[in-house]
Order: sequence, then C-alpha cells, then structure tokens
Amino acid sequence: MNILVTGGTGFIGSHTVVKLIEAGHRPIILDNFSNSAESVLEGLSDILGQSVTFFRGDCLDTDLLRRLFRQEHIEGVIHFAASKAVGESIQKPLLYYRNNLSVLTGLLETMLAEGVQNLVFSSSCTVYGEPEALPVTEQTPVQAATSPYGNTKQIGEEIIRDTVLAPSPLRAISLRYFNPIGAHPSGRIGELPLGIPANLVPYLTQAAAGLRAALTVYGNDYDTPDGTCIRDFIHVMDLAAAHVKAVELLSQRTEQSFYDVFNVGTGRGVSVQQLIDTFEAVNGVKVPHQIGPRREGDIVAIYADVQKVNQEMGWQAEKSLSESLKDAWNWQQQLLARN
Repeated sequence: MNILVTGGTGFIGSHTVVKLIEAGHRPIILDNFSNSAESVLEGLSDILGQSVTFFRGDCLDTDLLRRLFRQEHIEGVIHFAASKAVGESIQKPLLYYRNNLSVLTGLLETMLAEGVQNLVFSSSCTVYGEPEALPVTEQTPVQAATSPYGNTKQIGEEIIRDTVLAPSPLRAISLRYFNPIGAHPSGRIGELPLGIPANLVPYLTQAAAGLRAALTVYGNDYDTPDGTCIRDFIHVMDLAAAHVKAVELLSQRTEQSFYDVFNVGTGRGVSVQQLIDTFEAVNGVKVPHQIGPRREGDIVAIYADVQKVNQEMGWQAEKSLSESLKDAWNWQQQLLARN
C-alpha cells in the first residue's frame, strides 16, 4: 500500500517508515522538520539501502495534501504530525490546540474529499489521565486531561469518532501509546530532540554522555515502591510494528465506516528509578541525577493492559527494557561520533 506518513521524520514516524518498507509497503513522508532534522532521511537511506519518498511541507497546506493524495495514489494515512511535550503544552496551550487539532481536521477533510478511507492516529495513554485502577484497559474511563497535550489527544479521538459516526467513509484506529524509548539497532535513527530534551530517556543519555547537567527526577515521594513515577516503557521498534499491523487491519475491513482504539505498551510498569538503574547496569555507565520537586501535569503511575491488541491485532511487544536502553545509548554514542 501507498501510505502517507505525516511527521515521518520524527522519532516514532521514522521507525514506522522502516517497518512499513520491511512489510512491503511504500511510505510517503510529509514533514516540515519542525521537530526533526534532515539527517533522519540519510539515516533511513542507510538502513534501507534506498531513498524514501519525501515531501517537505506543512500538513496545514491543504493544496499540498490534495496534490500528494492524487500524485502518490495514497491508500492510507498514519498521522504523527503534532506537538508532543507535556510540559511545553502547559506553557503554550494555544500552540498545541492549533497545531494538533487544526492539522487533524484539515487532514480528515482532505481524506474524505479524496476518497482515502484508512487512518491510523497517533494517540496517547495520557487520555486516561490519573487512572483509578491499573493496568488500564481500553474500557478504562477517560479522565480529565492533566495537560493541554493530553487534551488534544482526547479531543482528536473524539473528532475521529464523530466523523466515523456521521457517518463518513472513514476507517480509523487510534493507537494509545505508552512511553516509547530506544532507537533502531543500527544506531542510524533514534530520538532526536531539538534543544533541551523534554522526554526522560534522551535527557538521560545526554546526561550520561556529559552533554547535559544532572538528570532531575521529578519527585521521589509518590505512592510507589521507590517513590518515583511508574510508566510503561516500550521499544520504538515494537511501537512502529503496531502501526503496520493497524494499517493492514484497516485495509482488511469491509465496512465503509469503522473506528476502534488500542493500547500499545508492554503491560509492565517500571519506575523512573528502575529505568535509571537498568540503564547503568546494561551499559556500564553512570547517570548523574538528582531529586527535584514534583512536576505539574505528571501522573503517579500508568501501564497498559495489552490483551486487546495482542488478540485482535496479532501484535505484542518483543523487546525488553534492557534492549531498549542499550539501543538508546548506542544511538547517543553514534551521534557523538558523527558530530
């Protein structure tokens, strides 16, 4: 299939491009490099032994979108393009609502106008807010979002659901990710934050490499075994594989309209302190870190029930936390060697 990948040079998008090609599909990347770099295209070419079809542009450019749909004979869309930092969203809520929701509505309008039915939406476990019980299933009530970023994911899911119910000729799946980490085993692509990393693992690897000051662990007084927050950390290559499964599942559906949601995680909760300890053990390097105050918008603990995605999509996480952290450190070391 010809699959448009919006935000395809980003962290999850670039790894999904690899998995799409490995599965025999043809990805077409649309990105404006607002949160990525052109070097990602070189990394993809090195991994794949071929160049990937790429268009530089903004998803808000509906004329460009329409031209791509027609010129490239698009059969499905995997939509990653969005602003994604919880902390930044609290400081810049209007930026997040404009970027994340205007892009989605424009994309849906173009898909319907061009007769493209299949959409995989990049959602998030943040839609569950602070869950009342763990692990969270797809039936766990969606709580009030703890950040504008999380709220854009909740509203995004509602926009897609309402479009399907209209009814419109749209088949869509929202993948509720947990915490993607790691990198391609080759070390040629990985998480490449611009400026100071907002996510835990890239800051951790940069601190271990001496590029950043000590990592701050935001709170060690939570009601968890070691006092630090608990998350479900999933290797980005496993997460990428779930997108391929999702777009293939949609292409097999016969209904004109269809919508479903799936958790994508490992099903295991790991604390921030456990992650630091594991990183140090598997890579033989110390991570300078300190304890800071709790951070606004953080929840105490969340991890996934993955029975639905295992059974209905035939997908499961295969890589361990140790593998994820080895690949993340390999990526960081190769970045240092190239720069």
